[in-house]
Amino acid sequence: MDKLKMHSPDLSQENIAKICDLFPGCVTEARDEATGQLRLAVDFDQLRQELSDHIVEGPQERYRLDWPGKREALALANTPVAKSLRPHIDESTDFQETKNVFIEGDNLDALRLVQETYLGQVKMIYIDPPYNTGNDFVYNDNFTSATTEFLESSNQKDSAGNSLVANPTSNGRFHSDWLSMMYPRLKLARNLLSDDGVIFISIDDGEVQNTRKICDEIFGSDKFIANFVWKSRQNIDNRTTTGASVDHEYVLCYGRAIRGSERKIEQYTNPDNDPRGDWVSANMVGIATADRRPNLHYDLIDTATGINYGCPTMGWRYDRNTMARLIQEDRILWPSSPEGRPRRKAFLSELESEFTGFSTILGSGIYTRDGTADMMALFNERVFSFPKPVALMKKIVEQATKDNDTILDFFAGSGTTAHAVMAQNAADGGNRKFVVVQLPEALEKGNREQKTAYDYCHGIGKPANIAELTKERLRRAGKAVLEGECHPDWNRDVGFRVLKVDTSNMQDVYYRPDQIDQKDLLATVDNIKPDRSPEDLLFQVLVDWGVDLTLPIKRETVQGKTVFFVDGSALAACFETGVTEELVKELAGREPLRVVFRDNGFVSDAVKINVEQVFRQISPATDVKSI
Repeated sequence: MDKLKMHSPDLSQENIAKICDLFPGCVTEARDEATGQLRLAVDFDQLRQELSDHIVEGPQERYRLDWPGKREALALANTPVAKSLRPHIDESTDFQETKNVFIEGDNLDALRLVQETYLGQVKMIYIDPPYNTGNDFVYNDNFTSATTEFLESSNQKDSAGNSLVANPTSNGRFHSDWLSMMYPRLKLARNLLSDDGVIFISIDDGEVQNTRKICDEIFGSDKFIANFVWKSRQNIDNRTTTGASVDHEYVLCYGRAIRGSERKIEQYTNPDNDPRGDWVSANMVGIATADRRPNLHYDLIDTATGINYGCPTMGWRYDRNTMARLIQEDRILWPSSPEGRPRRKAFLSELESEFTGFSTILGSGIYTRDGTADMMALFNERVFSFPKPVALMKKIVEQATKDNDTILDFFAGSGTTAHAVMAQNAADGGNRKFVVVQLPEALEKGNREQKTAYDYCHGIGKPANIAELTKERLRRAGKAVLEGECHPDWNRDVGFRVLKVDTSNMQDVYYRPDQIDQKDLLATVDNIKPDRSPEDLLFQVLVDWGVDLTLPIKRETVQGKTVFFVDGSALAACFETGVTEELVKELAGREPLRVVFRDNGFVSDAVKINVEQVFRQISPATDVKSI
């Protein structure tokens, strides 16, 4: 019986497999210096030659963004991590029914853990990362450890791997550290986007150019949609030292397309009862001079009245032949005076789309103070500094998503994205789902800007960290949305499952059995850590198998043992000991798609050996694994 790997996917090996499909001659085998095991490896010299139409003799200069630590950042994105997502039902809201997820922990770990769960399924990503102003913090990722060292250290809580560190402008790696923090996260995020998915990134002048360059590299420059400008400040900054009041922020957008603004179809009418339906008067004046487009410059005459309307300075929009056809089809509106301009009937029924362009000037009349007002309405205190307004995020959500789409925000912060998803669902009847990630960044009582938030957390009996505030905001926001006007088609889902990034549920022996001494064998008979619950094991199995983390879970007693059934027959899991052949046969009779047992959970070796045979006979389509 095969064992589940119980760590995030090794993306480097998956990428090599993709190269092998395209260029099999460029992939070979090499011995891993750390483990001594054979692994697939790329012959980069051969690959360079495959991608060139001339002989490649050495590295070539090319246009790209480089910085100290880039290769390490890329390796970090590809490195598997042996961690888990542990469910916390007591901190969740409507755990059994909700389709929303709140992940507490380092977003790099979270993104690696959900690679298979949300692969190609996220319609929209929005992030509001640290702006790298010199006063904020960046994630202190470990870029110096080797892959094997990282995998070992990822089995235990490592504050250096999860903490935030100051990044002052005096730091010689000021931009490099920020780019190294962003690059692996965006690389992993790209894998989660659907083919028609869109990513939005809020950023300021300090890193907008670098952000665009790494997005060009990761998502493709051809996927650039727009660099939206949001006038975030309503009043002039009187504290400016340069004389310029910086009143804006940017929202970079990459993907295939956004929806666009709704056309104002109420302006279409049919005053003359035209059988072709409602229409609007459209301009026919051109935009080219006579020397550039002489075929568009001619006198336009109404043959019915003989009135000559002449030719505009910039000519007409259509040439003579097209204009003659429009006249024949009775689409021209002729003024009664020669000084008037003929116009064209544009019919509503002939519109190619009900949408038109969405302005790159984003959120007119929506300011940062509106985000503060949103928070005050929920908390009656300023527990977050400069939160994004819900109204702004609703516009973004509306542009990129609909119906049952999934939205991801892995810098959740104040929780505005999740709040906006709930609010937009209530407005239009969609059933969008959110996945948000937030690090439990500690609040400091002595920090004047954090004191209000610190005191608030203690006042409600919660640990003083950002993640606790985010969860509390979502609880209050959900309640407020339900108390307002709700679309009848909305499923009214304002809950969320809380999952926390933690060390693996498995003992070290599970990952490195070759390093266990004989004297330690008795202590490692059970490869599962003693403090982990069956629910902890279930969710690590869901992550490992790439199963939806919000599917309904039913707990049953079968043959005296606790068995979890996920979404009916999607997965059956029994982590108890003393599993008998009768239990195995009963589970096989239910024909689940997947089934998992504890490796040492069988009543005898004979039962363990026969498990796969039983399922082959009764339920051959079931995938059988153990942990």
